Amino acid sequence: MKRRKVGVIGAGFVGATTAQRLAERNVADVGLVDIMEGIPQGKALDLEEAGPVVGYGARVSGSQSYDVLAGSEVVVITAGMPRKPGMTRDDLLKKNAEIVGGVVDQVKKVAPDCVLVVVSNPLDAMTYLAYKRTGWPRERVIGMAGVLDSARFRSFIAMELGVSLRDVQAMVLGGHGDTMVPVARYATVSGIPITELLPKEAIDRMTQRTRDGGVEIVNLLKTGSAYYAPSASVVSMVESILLDEKRVMPCCVSLKGEYNLKDVFVGVPVVLGGKGVEKVIEVKLSADEQKALEASAAHVRETCAALDRVTAA
Repeated sequence: MKRRKVGVIGAGFVGATTAQRLAERNVADVGLVDIMEGIPQGKALDLEEAGPVVGYGARVSGSQSYDVLAGSEVVVITAGMPRKPGMTRDDLLKKNAEIVGGVVDQVKKVAPDCVLVVVSNPLDAMTYLAYKRTGWPRERVIGMAGVLDSARFRSFIAMELGVSLRDVQAMVLGGHGDTMVPVARYATVSGIPITELLPKEAIDRMTQRTRDGGVEIVNLLKTGSAYYAPSASVVSMVESILLDEKRVMPCCVSLKGEYNLKDVFVGVPVVLGGKGVEKVIEVKLSADEQKALEASAAHVRETCAALDRVTAA
């Protein structure tokens, strides 16, 4: 029986760790692509050699050529660059748009039927770019952010209460950045709302820490950014798609009127299955939560408008 395949573009920390986690799950072979000569080949070989020890049979192939992605059912895009000294926000936006745009064009050729999971930053704008560039239905172009942001919120809740991480559920909506919307009313510990377990000031503190989650890690690492939690979040999405698990996860998708928002990419809960996004779930929001989500969407629109501007220049 032919094995299934997942493609990962970008062999940096996030991409390589994603490839590792996928191989260890043993649900699909992995094709790893990077522009750096020898890097994807070396990391793929290292992962192959770990297989006999860890006990997985997934094959991992690395290449500069996108042909290694042929037959992939899901392709994860982690390629991009961080902001460097002297770069403006528009400079970074233009550079990553060039990178992601070029990647998407190649994916269309070698894996025309895949589901795209975008991880590159700025996340919401890059997902919007991939959607426009492919012309594919929204079900097949998804951004990874809400799973990661929700995981951070869940972690902070568990730390605050001194309880098991496994018993905490939470949901973060909106754009991936300062305007994200952690919804405390829907956060629970074994079904108990955290609003009954924690004072408002503690919840507000954790909410802000969630918004600052990525920056907190960057400030600690000094020369890098998070990759363990992002890669774990990507793999949970990929597995739900590949295995048709129909898990409910917050993902960045194009809204078509849900939450009174249209033609904007923001994080909302969706059902992830074999075809990608199978359903957008609308939860009832309070007036303040809806206002916060709309403000987050407005910020995403601004970024996407800037993207259109710099790519047209």
